[in-house]
Amino acid sequence: MQPASRTNLAETAVNNIRAEITANRWQVGDRIPNEAGLAGMLGVSRGTVREAVRVVVAQGFLETRQGSGTYVRSVIDAKDSALRIRRTGLRDQVETRCALEVEAARLAAIRHTREIIAELRQMLANCGAYDPAYHDLYVEQHLAFHKAVVAASGNHAFVEVYEFFSASIQEIIKATVTGELLEPDMAAHVSIVDAIASGDSEKAASTTRAFMAPIMLELDRLLSS
Repeated sequence: MQPASRTNLAETAVNNIRAEITANRWQVGDRIPNEAGLAGMLGVSRGTVREAVRVVVAQGFLETRQGSGTYVRSVIDAKDSALRIRRTGLRDQVETRCALEVEAARLAAIRHTREIIAELRQMLANCGAYDPAYHDLYVEQHLAFHKAVVAASGNHAFVEVYEFFSASIQEIIKATVTGELLEPDMAAHVSIVDAIASGDSEKAASTTRAFMAPIMLELDRLLSS
């Protein structure tokens, strides 16, 4: 165990307490040392120990029992587990989105009009660069673009299914914008429109599949780490 640094005693104490738990030196159900014992172990004051223990309790690793002491509650970081569960759900959603958008782009290449292509290009031009001050608007604009691509397929059932999944798709877009997943750049968006405009249905499908591939690969990497 490393002694707590002077610059951030409480944070270092939190990390050292968590290290004891995650290394299974303290088992679930064990009572941890009292304030005096922890202060000596960590090389910090009892006040710093109290602050650190409050943090670790809030993180779900410890629980304090009135008149009895503080006990190990879990060796798993609840926040990390919740994020992993969310990413697992995102993987399923991305697969569904990919299936819908790939086939929609294939049909759009066959059925599009010049007006549809012009509208798609204008929608991308309106998106512009990401600005955190207009986060929600940026997400809405990108979702609208992808809905328009699906609508260009001319398949009303696709449009209805995509609308049903729109909340999930919006969640995926948010994850790319916030950096949790890799975000396809504007050139990748433009390439979809170009492929549809070419009239080559297989090119449109493969371009859209390539657009989704980095997101799926990143999710696989995160879930296997």
